[in-house]
Amino acid sequence: MKPEAGDILATAADQLMGQIAPNLNAHYLQASLAVQALLLKFAAHEYERGADIRFAENADMRALFAELAPNIGDAGLRAKLMTASATQDRSLAISALNAANAELRRLLIALQIHMEDTGDRAAQKRIWDALNTIAARRVVSLF
Repeated sequence: MKPEAGDILATAADQLMGQIAPNLNAHYLQASLAVQALLLKFAAHEYERGADIRFAENADMRALFAELAPNIGDAGLRAKLMTASATQDRSLAISALNAANAELRRLLIALQIHMEDTGDRAAQKRIWDALNTIAARRVVSLF
């Protein structure tokens, strides 16, 4: 699609903030329109990187599961981790990536609880490192 959706959203936001908002008489309307324009800017930015973020997160969680699964004493959890580590994203649609991400996160939470219960500090650190990486990718910035 030319132009891309992100470009359309960014252009609409620029027009709202630069041309329309200043010509409104009521301050409330100006502020409300500015907030809507800012949301469009966020959406434009996220459009560009949304699939990449989710795809990378899913891959990172699968790699973490593959790394930690062999040392898990709970056979059921180990099997779930091994199964999840062998999966792949079948689509780059945001909805499909989000669904896979939600399942992987649920399993990550179960893994984290298990590691906290067993006191495995090295595994806990690996999980926290993964969570920090996930959070860093999700930081929202317009610049």
